[in-house]
Amino acid sequence: MDGNGRWAKRRGLPRTAGHTAGEETLATVVREAARRNVGWLTVFGFSTENWVRPPSEVRHILGLHRKLFGRIDELNANNVRVRWIGRPFDEPGSRTPAPIQKAIRDAIRDTSHNTGMVLTVAFDYGSRAEIARAARLAAVDAASSGSTISPAAIARHLYDPELPPVDVLVRTSGETRISNFLLWQARQARVFFTDAAWPDFGADELDAALALVS
Repeated sequence: MDGNGRWAKRRGLPRTAGHTAGEETLATVVREAARRNVGWLTVFGFSTENWVRPPSEVRHILGLHRKLFGRIDELNANNVRVRWIGRPFDEPGSRTPAPIQKAIRDAIRDTSHNTGMVLTVAFDYGSRAEIARAARLAAVDAASSGSTISPAAIARHLYDPELPPVDVLVRTSGETRISNFLLWQARQARVFFTDAAWPDFGADELDAALALVS
C-alpha cells in the first residue's frame, strides 16, 4: 500500500493526511474484494523498517491501525475474518505497542466466526526476518529429530503456515520493485504494477489485478 506520503505531498498536505486517506482506501478495498469473493487478502500495514520514520508519523500510523482493527461491525457485516502476521509479541525484537496488540487480538477473536474473505494484516512484518526465524526453528527441529531442513519444514514455521501461496502481488504508486513482503509465499505470483498511489487505488485497479489470475 505504497504512495501515501507522495499522494499527500502532491496536494500540499502533510504525510499523515496521506496515511489517513490510505486507511479509508483499505476499508473500501476490503469491501470490494469481499464482494468479488476474494478468498484471501493480505496487506502490508507496517514493516519492520517503518519504525525509523519520524515519531509523529509512526504515532499517526499506529493510531490508524488501531482504528482499522477496531472496525469490527464493518468487518462482520462483510463476513471478513481477520488474521495477523508479524514478529510475535513475546519474542525479542517485537516492538508492537500493547494497545495495538490488544486491538489485533480483539479483531481476530471478534471476527473468528466469519466464513468469508480472510484479511491478513502484516504489522511489524519483514519477510526476511520471517524466513530467517522459520529456518532457525526448522533447524532446531531437524537437530532434535535427525532429519534435514526442507522447504516444507521452513514453511511450517512461517508466521502463519495456513497463509496460501500468493496468486497476485499488487504494487502501487509507480514502483516497479517488490518490497520485503511475502517473499516466500509469492514465489510464483503474478505482479500487478499500477501508477496509482494507494489512496487512489480503487475498484478498477482491483479488477485489473484480479484479471491476471482469472
